[in-house]
Amino acid sequence: MLCEKCAVEFETFICKACGKNIARLGPYCYLCGGGLEEGTQPAYDESDTDFENRILCSDGTCIGLVENGVCKVCGKPYVPET
Repeated sequence: MLCEKCAVEFETFICKACGKNIARLGPYCYLCGGGLEEGTQPAYDESDTDFENRILCSDGTCIGLVENGVCKVCGKPYVPET
């Protein structure tokens, strides 16, 4: 498979998880998230995320989630709205 921008040849193969012919651009399939190498896990597992009980960062400009009282992205402590 050739890159549209730089014409570099990428290695292609069939993803074991979804069965699609893809270019190897990293350790995971860019279509389904399945691991491309032995022993790798999917990049994202929906069962790990509890969307109903998540706490968003109290900083209005940050997109992070609060874990153990601190935002995982910006590091600011969580300040509940009053």
